[in-house]
Amino acid sequence: MRTRLTQSSDYQNISRKLRTGNLHTICESGACPNKGECWAYGTATFMILGDVCTRSCRFCNVKTGKPLPPDPREPEEVAKAASSMGVKHCVITSVDRDDLEDGGAVHWAATIRAVKSLSPDTTIEALIPDFKGREEDVQWVMDAAPEVISHNLETVRELTKPVRVYADYDRSLQVIKYIADHSDIRTKSGIMLGLGETEEEILRTMDDLRAVNCQVITIGQYLQPSRKSLPVQEYVHPDTFARYGRIALEKGFLHAESAPLVRSSYHAEKHV
Repeated sequence: MRTRLTQSSDYQNISRKLRTGNLHTICESGACPNKGECWAYGTATFMILGDVCTRSCRFCNVKTGKPLPPDPREPEEVAKAASSMGVKHCVITSVDRDDLEDGGAVHWAATIRAVKSLSPDTTIEALIPDFKGREEDVQWVMDAAPEVISHNLETVRELTKPVRVYADYDRSLQVIKYIADHSDIRTKSGIMLGLGETEEEILRTMDDLRAVNCQVITIGQYLQPSRKSLPVQEYVHPDTFARYGRIALEKGFLHAESAPLVRSSYHAEKHV
């Protein structure tokens, strides 16, 4: 399996604009294998609130440590970059900011509103952290009215503690449920395969997501981003991914992306 690198003009254009605005993307920080494809098509997933996370999930390539205070100019810079790139669908994510009283929720809302103000025809997906399960913080993001709110389970219940360390499986489900119960915003989540999960656990995870009215699911292969990260336990065959995608649709998901190189933001414009 291969992914094509690119140095197209669109790729270079996005790279230049991100550097100019001192912006971060999960495409780079997360070592995403689809960066070349997405950037060549003029799309990127902006990562707000810095590039240092307060958590240390063992699957993730994002730096862990003590972050800097939020940049008050960032919402405007993200909005300007999204506008100049001409994106029709903008995906925004963030590091976890457990050091902030609101987890960065107010900054989140300001960024979404800034993008909508400068690019009113652009749809937005907010790929949010769990905000420690605080509903009032999740509500800040909901009130900014993105078209999609995504929060990833990342893995099955049985592997959550060794993989996500601080996060809690049921808390993540509760965040998705709160969004589904209190808005018409499309709900979305994603999981990785190849960490040692069983098929029974995968199917049970799908059922858990449907039980809280999660409408979109992404399923991709875990790839070890660094030597300090968890090792891959299994490379799942593409045919198996395709079967899981069909099962997800049968279980009632409105949309399912399931293939080895699928990531949360891959083909996100289809999920609105």
